[in-house]
Amino acid sequence: MTFDEWTRSGLPSLLRFATVLCGSPHLAEDVVQDVAIKAQRNWARIGSADSPDAYLRRMTVNEYLSWRRKWSRYVPIAEVDSGTSPDHAEQAADHDQLLSELAKLPRRQRAVLVLRYFGGLTDNEIAETIGCTPGTVRAHASRALATLRIEFTSDRVTEDVHHAY
Repeated sequence: MTFDEWTRSGLPSLLRFATVLCGSPHLAEDVVQDVAIKAQRNWARIGSADSPDAYLRRMTVNEYLSWRRKWSRYVPIAEVDSGTSPDHAEQAADHDQLLSELAKLPRRQRAVLVLRYFGGLTDNEIAETIGCTPGTVRAHASRALATLRIEFTSDRVTEDVHHAY
């Protein structure tokens, strides 16, 4: 039997075996792919064995165990959380909402928040930039953040009420 013949007849059953072994069809495909690559390189020896399927099952088990050791330090969880990928439309909407909320603030308060959180300036640097004292900068920041908290809280309450009905 040639390697090509085995891939047509034996590969599907090896993949089913690996899926049960791995508990994940995706990991099973990766393990079987690695086994098939190694088997193709050594097919002269494997193909002449008494039971090539048993030999390949053993290779699959060894590869699976090797993957567990090899990837355990890189993959902290078994399943990837699909909700973690950034949604660019949501990011754009959040950006637009943030700009909209900042636009509602008085100019000095808005300038203080932008200089602090986007510009990374200290209170002294902001005070120098807008021509006031550091205490006034802190007061503007405090009032602006309080205003934004009230706006966001009332928006969330309104959304919760709409979702309840």
